[in-house]
Amino acid sequence: MPSMRTSAPRPEKVAQVDEVKERLAASSAVLVTEYRGLTVAAMAELRRSLRAAGSDYKVYKNTLMRFAAQAEGMEAMLPLLSGPTAVAFVSGDVSEVAKVIRDFGRTNPALVLKGGMLGEAFVASTEALALADLPSKEVLLARIAGAMLAPMQQMAGLLQALPQNFAYGLQALVEKRSSDGGEPAAEAGSQGE
Repeated sequence: MPSMRTSAPRPEKVAQVDEVKERLAASSAVLVTEYRGLTVAAMAELRRSLRAAGSDYKVYKNTLMRFAAQAEGMEAMLPLLSGPTAVAFVSGDVSEVAKVIRDFGRTNPALVLKGGMLGEAFVASTEALALADLPSKEVLLARIAGAMLAPMQQMAGLLQALPQNFAYGLQALVEKRSSDGGEPAAEAGSQGE
């Protein structure tokens, strides 16, 4: 009977799994792609574009990615880890990274966005592509600030109008009384005597 020898994992494999676990833990999102058929030059161009968008794009063996994903509680990502897989570890704005992948995939159909993880939530490929349609974080923050600023500007205008309207009303009252023939306050005082 042949003896089954269980060997310990090689130290370089353990180090790679640890590296992937650290990257998964440090990333705000992880987008998984299939790159079958992309040239080395195209991969280099994609890496540069993703780096500019706040992402690091790496190719790891699927088995190492599976070990790291399980260790980090990202089991939902396991079905995506088949075939030639590369991972975009997002540290910036996930919508910008998704836009880069989507736009690059339009000119290079060999690149396919499979899905990923947004924090602890699984994101299917359609949802990941929908992220690409979102405005950038800065644009969203500007819209929120604008939405909050509009009512405050309206309120400031109303508060500014109150003393103006009061002054106009007072002026109109004074003009009306003076045109009615004198000072009504003096008449009222003389009638009471």
